[in-house]
Amino acid sequence: MANGQFSHLEIPADDLDRARRFYSGVFGWELSDLPGMPDYPLFSFGQIESAGGAIGKRGDSAGERLRVYIEVDSIDPVLERVPGLGGKVTTPRTQIPGQGWFGVIEDSEGNELGLFESEAAQS
Repeated sequence: MANGQFSHLEIPADDLDRARRFYSGVFGWELSDLPGMPDYPLFSFGQIESAGGAIGKRGDSAGERLRVYIEVDSIDPVLERVPGLGGKVTTPRTQIPGQGWFGVIEDSEGNELGLFESEAAQS
């Protein structure tokens, strides 16, 4: 692993069963229990082909707090599933010219997550 690369994502939850249902239902993640670490289910989203990010002006070109983006094949069906699983859509599908689309959701635990659909996914 390269120095400075993100290696683990930890999502806080007040209700682990509710959070498991949310992430399994929205993204299809499989969660498994970690022996010796109760109340800390693990998930994997597979190999990362490439990753990066940006540093933006708080409240202007970036949100108010750290936001992690999850890439999806098609953003609309994901946004449709969110409310039924206890989350909220806070920013609907929005175009990023020449890149794709993003949206922002709150999960069942009140955490903010970004969604990204690449323009290449539409090709």
